Amino acid sequence: MKSSYSEKDVILLLKDITGMVLPQPAEERERLIQSGRHYSEMLPVEYVPTETYMQIYQDALKTFAEPVAEAVGVLAGRIMERRGPDVVLVSLARAGIPIGILLKRYLRKKYGLDVPHYAISIIRGRGIDGNAMEYLLRRHSPTSLLFVDGWIGKGAILNELKKDMAAYEGVFPEIAVLADPANITELCGTHEDILIPSSCLNSTVSGLLSRTFLRDDIIGKQDFHGAVYYGELKDSDLSYEFIHAIEEKFSMRAGKPGKAAEGTGLEEVMEIQKTFGVDDINLIKPGIGEATRVLLRRIPWKILIARHCKDDPRLAPLVRLATEKQVPVEAYPLRHYKCCGIIKKMADT
Repeated sequence: MKSSYSEKDVILLLKDITGMVLPQPAEERERLIQSGRHYSEMLPVEYVPTETYMQIYQDALKTFAEPVAEAVGVLAGRIMERRGPDVVLVSLARAGIPIGILLKRYLRKKYGLDVPHYAISIIRGRGIDGNAMEYLLRRHSPTSLLFVDGWIGKGAILNELKKDMAAYEGVFPEIAVLADPANITELCGTHEDILIPSSCLNSTVSGLLSRTFLRDDIIGKQDFHGAVYYGELKDSDLSYEFIHAIEEKFSMRAGKPGKAAEGTGLEEVMEIQKTFGVDDINLIKPGIGEATRVLLRRIPWKILIARHCKDDPRLAPLVRLATEKQVPVEAYPLRHYKCCGIIKKMADT
């Protein structure tokens, strides 16, 4: 699979389906998803980031580069404590890939290790790529595999992973993440709801890769899950600029993740679902990163901001984007998250 990442940083266990799938606009995809079509059977149109999007990304990078770098160091330390030097990083494509690259580089810089790093696909409701798992298990010990992602929102992907790993003896059903505001795992860099700047853009900060794809007419039984390489966006590619910006802030004196709020994020999301009468919990996207993605990629209904964060300047770019898109912003007593996005039910439009 081609990407703008070097194979020294990551080996992509994906099938290149460039030119084989017609991308669809956000509103069309949203209608199809909400009418029962699985999101993995479609790909969104990917654009050159607009000036507004780029400003949001640059603001996020300036504000959150240091806390993200600190979270990388904390997480790397926890990985060494729990797994030791023989770990094999397996990033969940695509949001996990830049995180896996950062972890690989931090482990080399602080511990002198050159750990293997792969990327494979896992899809909510469809499971992990079994062919990619077979590939990994032919080459590595099951106990060495460690799945990596950017953050945990509600925990849907972690639940998917736990279910799938029952079929793979010796593989630990856990995900290492930078941010876990949902309070689900100890294998995290922080329990604070921080914005990982790579969540603000699509392929242009993710190796020019699409999100992963799974449809029977394109992906055969022996194939890896698919992805598209957007070579036409290479002049807008910021993938390594992002990696280098975080790397520059690496600290070798990483501490421990702070204390999480009581309860779990999923419990809070279920409260939000009841309060706002949302019939599908998948329309609720908690956390700064997920709320930003709702504004950039989905059809948003409203944005909730924690009452104690309503004047937080770090959330100003998100509030500005919501205002420009004429999406209501509402103060709400969030406990685990700084903000939460709710997707519009298309039947109501």
